[in-house]
Amino acid sequence: MAGDLTLGSLFDGSGGFPLGGLLAGIRPVWSSEIEPFAIRVTTKRLPFVKHYGDIRTLKGDELEPVDILTMGSPCQDISIAGRREGLAGSRSGLFYEGIRIAEEMRRATHGSKPRYIVWENVYGAFSSNGGADFAAVLAAFAGLAGEAVAAPRPAKWTGAGEIVGDRFSVAWRLLDAQYWGVPQRRRRVYLVANLAGGRAGKVLFDSEGVSGYSPQGFRSWQRTASAAQSGAEAAGGEIKETPKTLQIRAGCEGGGKGPLVQDDKSATLTCVNSQTLFQPKVYGVCSKSSFAMLSDNPRAGFYEAETARTLDTRGPTPARNQGGMAVVESVPPAYATSKNSFHLDVQKDVADTLVAVDYKDPPRVLADPYYIVRKLTPTECARLQGFPDGWCKALGTAEPTAEDIAFWADVFETYRKALGKTTKPKTERQIAKWLKQPHTDSAEYRLWGNGVALPCVYFVLAGIAWADGLP
Repeated sequence: MAGDLTLGSLFDGSGGFPLGGLLAGIRPVWSSEIEPFAIRVTTKRLPFVKHYGDIRTLKGDELEPVDILTMGSPCQDISIAGRREGLAGSRSGLFYEGIRIAEEMRRATHGSKPRYIVWENVYGAFSSNGGADFAAVLAAFAGLAGEAVAAPRPAKWTGAGEIVGDRFSVAWRLLDAQYWGVPQRRRRVYLVANLAGGRAGKVLFDSEGVSGYSPQGFRSWQRTASAAQSGAEAAGGEIKETPKTLQIRAGCEGGGKGPLVQDDKSATLTCVNSQTLFQPKVYGVCSKSSFAMLSDNPRAGFYEAETARTLDTRGPTPARNQGGMAVVESVPPAYATSKNSFHLDVQKDVADTLVAVDYKDPPRVLADPYYIVRKLTPTECARLQGFPDGWCKALGTAEPTAEDIAFWADVFETYRKALGKTTKPKTERQIAKWLKQPHTDSAEYRLWGNGVALPCVYFVLAGIAWADGLP
């Protein structure tokens, strides 16, 4: 049953699978990751989860057996935007290390654990190496159950499918996060292997609406988990101008290449925060009887605002309601000059030079409508992945112990060796300094770019919990 199910997370990253398991009533037991900042986040947020390092050094017969094994294996070599080396690539080839661990664990438990494996990867997994790599993935999971995939490989893999054998089942489905509770266009392949029966298809295709997960319910959880929401929602009317994001993609022809503009949602988050956010500018309007509104200056009483004025519903008069908020939709355009290069000349069907700017001091595009241009903040990226605002907050350890230093020395050395770095190992002093303030914006952006969309993970794991309880 769901309360008895346990989970181990390989390539753990942002901790999405353990957190999704908790939401679905599944107990996360251990995780494996090598990136120091990601490990710092999950050891702070999920201190009860045992941490293991490099997957290549793990042995499945020595790990605590788990019912569910999750694998968000590196995708760089099969991504459309990558070099498309496929499963033969040094990073995506780590997939077979996950298969090895599952095989060793099953051999040690006489085939009883893991019973489920969840694999998450990019949309390019379908077309990598002409589709042969996805066929190899299916064969690898079938092999764990001692069977072979007899079905011929199609000319093109579809976004959903299922294979059922005598002792196993494998199902896959392309999930886009924007339809599962967060405004981010993030398409990922989720594959479920049930190595003890035919329930994989039930997890991905039959659980929706009966497993306890729904996009509406997840949004409600996310609002509750995010204690400090910024901005304000409009009341009593619809805002016509919505935020827009622009991402310049450098993928392959026929794939993700060129500019991508998304309206009121984010494009797929990357590790380097490669999007530009065009955000409508909000103005506050003072109440009718205020001194500002009584001034002869036509601009008095109007000011740029980042937060809404306090709402007061005790009376209908402007004085009671203290003015209002307005989104400016149309002002005369201001053109770029050499002295004022952050103002962009917005032209139809022509993109001017974009200057990379920090979200903390955004320039303004004076166009029609009036937008400010900035990067996504780290907190916004967390929300776009469905995580609570504080997931990467309060990570520091003011006075690390000798045990802390030893643990993190091993983490940094594992990471250095895994990446083949020629730099010297970190000193105890460097590690202590890092532990006091491990957070940087760039590290958090990388975490979210490599991470999973929590609502999709929650849907899949809730489906396993539901299907496993069926007679």
